[in-house]
Amino acid sequence: MADNTLDVSYAAQLRQGCPRSGGDDNLFPLDIVTSTKFDNFYFKNILAGRGLLSSDEVLLTKSAETAALVKAYANDVHLFFQHFAQSMVNMGNISPLTGSQGEIRKNCRRLNNFH
Repeated sequence: MADNTLDVSYAAQLRQGCPRSGGDDNLFPLDIVTSTKFDNFYFKNILAGRGLLSSDEVLLTKSAETAALVKAYANDVHLFFQHFAQSMVNMGNISPLTGSQGEIRKNCRRLNNFH
């Protein structure tokens, strides 16, 4: 099924590297412009219709709040870096539940004691 949010030329690139059968080990960068650099081009790509995953495009199409963030981050790399840094601090402050209150999973897909 065609994705009408994808840029036509980007979709053609994806088709070339992703055959209808096989190719399960093929990899694609989430950011086709600066795939080895940490920057805001991921958001610029979404605005250009070059989001690799459907969850990328949903950031732009399903919520005015997330669409505003995509646009803000695409236009202001410093804002993106500032928000990213604060998010990392926030994530670092999360205290995992351990002992009888919870567990740190060995495999994220299942409980440790699940058989």
